[in-house]
Amino acid sequence: MPYKEMEITKLYHSIGEVANMLNVSTSLLRFWDKEFDILKPRKNKKGDRLFTQKDVDNVKLIYHYVKERGFTLEGAKRKLRENRSDSVNNYQVVESLKKIRGLLLDIKENM
Repeated sequence: MPYKEMEITKLYHSIGEVANMLNVSTSLLRFWDKEFDILKPRKNKKGDRLFTQKDVDNVKLIYHYVKERGFTLEGAKRKLRENRSDSVNNYQVVESLKKIRGLLLDIKENM
């Protein structure tokens, strides 16, 4: 049986890493941390925020509503409170469709 390397995943991401993932400023993430109850990054003794993968997923969901769909902060909070599971499912569908679209565009360019 061939040797299979395990994929290493980080348990915590710094605020800078999360900001780079979404191409936003760290101050925006700090603001969202104060505004949205679903964000619960851990803080080390120095006070640096450490985001778990669940926190990163929640930040992406907030980004989707506020930046991509144009919701106000209150509207995004309400949407996340009312039907959280529907919000997550819809977001996952949108992300999957974006990936598929990217693959199809790559195939089209290479033909």
